[in-house]
Amino acid sequence: MKILLLEDDLIYSELIANYLKAKNHDVQTVYDGEEAEEYIYFSKFDLLLLDINVPHINGLEVLKRLRGEKISVPVIFLTSEDSIGFLEQAYSIGCNDYLKKPFELKELSIRINYLNKTHFIENKLFIIISDQITLDMSNLVIIKNKETFSVSKKEANILKYFFTNKNKIIDIDELIVNVWEYNVGPSIATIRTYIKNIRKIIGTDYFTTIKGSGYRFNI
Repeated sequence: MKILLLEDDLIYSELIANYLKAKNHDVQTVYDGEEAEEYIYFSKFDLLLLDINVPHINGLEVLKRLRGEKISVPVIFLTSEDSIGFLEQAYSIGCNDYLKKPFELKELSIRINYLNKTHFIENKLFIIISDQITLDMSNLVIIKNKETFSVSKKEANILKYFFTNKNKIIDIDELIVNVWEYNVGPSIATIRTYIKNIRKIIGTDYFTTIKGSGYRFNI
């Protein structure tokens, strides 16, 4: 898993990073909010670990800006804050979990593994769309009624994103920032072609086109 760690305490940052690397995660460490934003906007991460009280831009503001740009990468806050007001604010702007400092590194690993399962972060997972349909991210195939259909990596990632955000209207901009690299901008026609190909395999009932808004994946 590719993880960005925002922590301005150098010793604490090194401790966490070394532990996660030993768990075979790819970890990028940053020490202030501006640096974190630069990395997030120009590289893809599977998970963000954000301290709150860091220089330049605090962790809450970093997350608020990301969610404003419709970047939905999972976020765990690492913080000494534990007030109800903080928790309410953190979850209202889109955090997925938090750990109160000090914490045991094993607990961090447990929470990361839980988000991995619930958000289908690592591509090796099988994603069960329905009783009849499974998406195999490793082999880039959709299995429907025991029949196998090959898909491109981009089509697999699009279906994964829609399923992870099922029953929610997803517009083109949100799809682009969460599936494509940030310096790549596919055309609307390209995106429509990918969705059309997915629809041919799994059936048209799963996708609803919301005129002027985007698409909704129905489960």
